[in-house]
Amino acid sequence: MTKIRTGDLTTHVQRLPAAPVPDRVGPPPVVVFVHGLLTDSLASYYFTLGPAFAAAGVEVIMYDLRGHGRTDRPRTGYQLERFVADLAALLDELDLGQPVHVIGNSFGGSVASGLAAWFPHHTATVTMIEAEPPVAAWTHHMAVGLADAKAKLAHDDAIGWIAANHGAHTARLSKGAIRILQTTTMAEDVAHSRVIDDSLAEITCPVLAIFGDESGLAAQVPDLESKLDRCRTVVLPDQGHSVLVERTDETRDIILAWLRDHTATELVGTRG
Repeated sequence: MTKIRTGDLTTHVQRLPAAPVPDRVGPPPVVVFVHGLLTDSLASYYFTLGPAFAAAGVEVIMYDLRGHGRTDRPRTGYQLERFVADLAALLDELDLGQPVHVIGNSFGGSVASGLAAWFPHHTATVTMIEAEPPVAAWTHHMAVGLADAKAKLAHDDAIGWIAANHGAHTARLSKGAIRILQTTTMAEDVAHSRVIDDSLAEITCPVLAIFGDESGLAAQVPDLESKLDRCRTVVLPDQGHSVLVERTDETRDIILAWLRDHTATELVGTRG
């Protein structure tokens, strides 16, 4: 376990070294994985994409967002720009010597988009998995969703219902979400975040966006393709929001192919 000071936080970070690639010239590409809100942590990438990317010759960085996992949990300061600044500070501290490929799931995709808009020198590409860029409409969606979660999880019988209908693991994650919502101002802060312009003109790096066709977020596809100069969208059929967990292999293959097209160094499986 590694703890790194990032601004006003101590952030929990885990790194997986890139596997050797024959005849590689130069350093391996670096991917930073950004997890989702409330029920998530960097652990989700340990069991999905992280090891596979390292095995493919990519240096992998995973970290816990503020308020999550083993990173500090201040009472206040959960506007999106604080999450983005944390990531920029982490990259400054790591001093990697190259822009990184940022892959964000759900809320993590909004963080990744914010990094691309406000810290473009750090960002080689962005991949959003079931995520939205943080435009004005996004703050409304977040406000409604977080208020609903805070109200429903506050009921005494909520965890019992979740355990009975969704299993013990989901119930445990929901208990963690309750603690975050009850001990911080996250639900209120995220809704008042800095946003990027609806034109998405601030995002100039290549963007890959992956959606499930049943989640509702795939409705963004025409907008993203019309506003972003270098954008690829993928919509997985018969899939809801849990793309990362339920379609791990497809997601891995899509993103690794994307990286092969957007990196100057070799990855395992690129040739032949």
